[in-house]
Amino acid sequence: MVPVDHPPMARPRVGVMLVNLGTPDAATAPAVRRYLAEFLWDRRVVEIPRPVWWMILHGIILRTRPAKSAHAYAQVWTKDGSPLAFYTKAQAADLQARLGDGVLVDWGMRYGNPSIPDVLARMKAAGCERILVAPLYPQYSGATTASVIDRLGEGLAGMRWQPAIRTLPPYYDDAGHIAALRSDVAAQLRGLDFVPQVLLLSFHGMPERTLHLGDPYHCHCRKTARLLSEALAGEFPGLRIETAFQSRFGRAKWLEPSTEGVLAKLAGEGVARLAIVAPGFASDCVETLEELSIRGREVFEEAGGRDYAVLECLNARPEGMAMMEALVRRELQGWV
Repeated sequence: MVPVDHPPMARPRVGVMLVNLGTPDAATAPAVRRYLAEFLWDRRVVEIPRPVWWMILHGIILRTRPAKSAHAYAQVWTKDGSPLAFYTKAQAADLQARLGDGVLVDWGMRYGNPSIPDVLARMKAAGCERILVAPLYPQYSGATTASVIDRLGEGLAGMRWQPAIRTLPPYYDDAGHIAALRSDVAAQLRGLDFVPQVLLLSFHGMPERTLHLGDPYHCHCRKTARLLSEALAGEFPGLRIETAFQSRFGRAKWLEPSTEGVLAKLAGEGVARLAIVAPGFASDCVETLEELSIRGREVFEEAGGRDYAVLECLNARPEGMAMMEALVRRELQGWV
């Protein structure tokens, strides 16, 4: 029997925390500066020795880059705020409806708000004694998935009563993920007002050295691209599919070919009609809505291209959410 003076306790629950990369709180230079300071100081993201990197980051990058990045965010900011936050919140709400009241679904960001430690504490206070943490990165990288787990560890380190934790494995080659991409991409291709000659699969780039150090990200991206290409071949036998890597930063050599370079090359070769999709992103964000949709179009058209379309990420549409539900239910076996 519980003593009458015992502090109130929430009933034990199982939780699921969706985690995405992060976003500034506003499309302003000060907000972007705070976000970049956290993001670019992560040892998983930039592996330069700390004293050297501190001088570069605070002496150059955080003085010059926030205004430029704020302009990019401002072009895609919505009445609901950050597109990435909007879609991640929508994904959590949809997954909550699919899983029902027996599981509590929440969401957080690796950088910015809501932070992983804050969401972890909130879920524990709500009674979650078992939590599945689901990084929304189909392909594993030390700079993304591992960084989420690092931050999760920091949150757990501050808790006296820790919940049991599971983490969602990368799902780059999961049959359900490929099927969801195939169905969603095919529907969007059919809905275009032109027939593309090329479909470009654009993944976020990483420094090439990460590949040589043992990071599997490049291989995961290539396998996703191969499986998706094979899945689309039946319906679109004449469609040429290429793979590239976007979002280069700094002077180091990055994974190749670059998305901008491929766009210019294809247009220069006479490709007039092109569609592009980013199968490494679970949600649309500044990298897809500004970098691909705006700057990518400029590169393609200036090089001679004509028709250009950026397909949406899975976001919270039925194909992607059915896939996410299946992945989560599989990882919750024995808990639910």
